[in-house]
Amino acid sequence: MRIAIPDDYQDVVHRLKCYELLKGHDVIRWKEPARNLDELAERLKGAEGIVAIRERVAFPRQLLERLVPQLKLISLVGRFSKVLDFDACKALGIQVATGSLASPIAPAELTIALILAARRNVVTEANRMHEGKLPITMSHRLRGGTLGIYGLGTIGALVAPIGPALGMRVLVWGREGSLDAAERAGYDVAQTKDELFAESDVLSLHLRLNAQTKGIVSGTDLARMKPTALLVNTARAELIQQGALVEALKRGRPGYAALDVFEEEPVAPSHPLLNMPNVLATPHAGWAEFDTFETYFGEAFDNVVKYSSERR
Repeated sequence: MRIAIPDDYQDVVHRLKCYELLKGHDVIRWKEPARNLDELAERLKGAEGIVAIRERVAFPRQLLERLVPQLKLISLVGRFSKVLDFDACKALGIQVATGSLASPIAPAELTIALILAARRNVVTEANRMHEGKLPITMSHRLRGGTLGIYGLGTIGALVAPIGPALGMRVLVWGREGSLDAAERAGYDVAQTKDELFAESDVLSLHLRLNAQTKGIVSGTDLARMKPTALLVNTARAELIQQGALVEALKRGRPGYAALDVFEEEPVAPSHPLLNMPNVLATPHAGWAEFDTFETYFGEAFDNVVKYSSERR
């Protein structure tokens, strides 16, 4: 099969052990994103299979229509995509293969790293030191503060124990399952959502994005946070109402944010959040480590191999 792999930002896919699964297939990869739909269509022209890396590339109907009848399979790296037109795939006869849920370990580790780096201004001061400049910031201690966890699911449950380890109180809010899990783990349970936002010194979002949770964090919620508080989001940008975080940070409540997710990725350098000194941002790197890649891509490549074998 001729297989296309667009937007391999890290230029790493061919170095994975699981890449051997595609041996014998005609594989072409691109590191840099296409500039527009026409360029993307030209790149993918003639591909029988596409390995779609999470949601880095959108596959609307107008693109898919230009890729048939050659395109037969889209193999997702991961379980779901909000930028793939599944209805169009079905109508056009394009099969979609999906993987399993992600391991929670990598995003949980990045969440913890962002908390520590943001509270102690690690990036700012490290960069200034390399530039030969004097330190300019004061940092915030974690011990004695409150770590808020909004959604004690698989990832939140891995992040929460860092609180007691650092001498922090853990305060949880979310659906009934999260509250029950918090009680079993011995964490404090907020009586209301308002309490979670008002009392947290560090508040980390760990909700799954769906119709019920989209925009669940409002500007009013953010305005309840302390001016010294840090909001951490490694889950989904769409959990926060569009534009609300920018306005809240301008007003100083919360005072800081650490983010790994954005509504549109890759993020344009002109994005207002990237130009705020009180924001620590990473490029959706929560899942980007070798063990997770081996799992995700291994599933995607295996689906390609299975499809190819079934066609024979």
